[in-house]
Amino acid sequence: MSETESFDYVVVGAGTAGCLMANRLSAEPQRSVCLLEAGGRDNWIWFHIPVGYLYAIGNPRADWMLTTQAEPGLKGRTLNYPRGKVIGGCSAINAMIYMRGQRQDYDRWRDLGLAGWGWDDVHAFFRRHLDHFLGPGDHHGAGGEWRVEEPRVRWMLLDAFLEAAVQAGIPHTGDFNTGTNEGVAYFHVNQKQGRRWSSARGFLKPALARGNLKLETNAHAARLIFEGNRAVGVEYWQGDDRKRVMARREVVLCAGAVGTPHLLQLSGIGDAERLRGFGIEVLHHAPGVGENLQDHLQLRPIYRVEGIRTLNEDYGSMLRKAQMALQYALFRRGPLTMAPSQLGAFTRSSPEQATPNLQFHVQPLSLDKFGDMPHAFPAFTASVCNLRPTSRGSIRLTANDARSKPEIRLNALTTHEDEQVAVDALRVVRRIVSMPALRKYRPQEYRPGPGIQSDAELLEAARQIGTTIFHPVGTARMGVAEDPAAVLDEKLRVRGVSSLRVADASVMPFITSGNTNSPTLMIAEKAAAMIKENG
Repeated sequence: MSETESFDYVVVGAGTAGCLMANRLSAEPQRSVCLLEAGGRDNWIWFHIPVGYLYAIGNPRADWMLTTQAEPGLKGRTLNYPRGKVIGGCSAINAMIYMRGQRQDYDRWRDLGLAGWGWDDVHAFFRRHLDHFLGPGDHHGAGGEWRVEEPRVRWMLLDAFLEAAVQAGIPHTGDFNTGTNEGVAYFHVNQKQGRRWSSARGFLKPALARGNLKLETNAHAARLIFEGNRAVGVEYWQGDDRKRVMARREVVLCAGAVGTPHLLQLSGIGDAERLRGFGIEVLHHAPGVGENLQDHLQLRPIYRVEGIRTLNEDYGSMLRKAQMALQYALFRRGPLTMAPSQLGAFTRSSPEQATPNLQFHVQPLSLDKFGDMPHAFPAFTASVCNLRPTSRGSIRLTANDARSKPEIRLNALTTHEDEQVAVDALRVVRRIVSMPALRKYRPQEYRPGPGIQSDAELLEAARQIGTTIFHPVGTARMGVAEDPAAVLDEKLRVRGVSSLRVADASVMPFITSGNTNSPTLMIAEKAAAMIKENG
């Protein structure tokens, strides 16, 4: 074991939440912080050019290359489960979409008995770190570390889809982030002048100049160190060396909805019987660790079109690719600035839904599966996801070894409610595409196909084309003391032990109604404030 260092705080994970956490805790010069990151530095061009997600996801340089177990609700398919393997974490490879969710999401957390987590409570924490192109106002801030801009490319096809959505009864909105996200609009994105703006760029790199913050990369946490039931440090692998770092005040887990429950289980916090099965000494029986996994399942209908440009043709042309590269090099504009989805819409799958429960990610391209080449014909994809799934999955150990991959089960489409939403969602897509604004481009349903009409056929199609949109949350959720499955209290402290806190997407009791990256930042911002209140 290498020589031990001590800091006031040890933060595990330099992803979306960890970069902000390290920034906030090290802002007090008298406090020292060590940040452990299992991945490496973001010294690769494709972490910074927005379209680089195409090269990062599925690449072991940038992605932990996780997969789910065979999914019974998805015809036994195994899904890739990308997680960022770099400072900035998933914010270095994600869709760059700035999205908070709905007021009702957070009020639902508050109504569980979690004081301080309602919309009116968390709103200020969203604004605290914002640098929004709309400037300061009721919902946004300026001058913060988290840059939000308008997209720097538009497509006539997406304009036509927007108009069709309005014709189908979805209102045009100027901002998805006011507490209600109902409507259709171009997404706002985490970019700055045409470059991806990850949490590493926004929060971590400016803070690294501080003498009281130390970053260790390629530092894979192996287990937490306890004295009695108090967390006092972390053991980690760095190459072949086993090292330890001690925390005088707190250990803060920001390893994400996959990494955090995995590390807790390795450290003896989890379901006692399961841990003993791996030869792990039980520190605290916490059956909720790794359970309650929620994610947004997306269905990806594809439509061929005529008489309008899509990215499929551009991608297949060497001349157009050269023009795209030149446009980006000279002006930081054009298709290389594209997020995976540029146009969004939020609506209801049926009138019974109190608030929008569907989100569209619309793309002027199509492919059979992520990582494949775009189709040779002009087409668009109208991806739609269920924002509030009732299916629940899990993250569980597969071995008593931190470097082993955990077992990931989504259990997608395993409840009647989720099955019905999937069927209704495909019908909503068809209704929008049938509107006059798109009709003139002769859309032809390529997937799942026009011959599929009955509810049973549509459900079968959903099982064949459904896939994750990479929004895992909830696997170390907070809850009231009377809730036996709650891992954390409302201050994000791990129950049953002391000096250990979680501040990432795993804390969510219910998933938010939209992309989860910026809600995760809010959680870290609020957690940092609570830690600093302790002195």
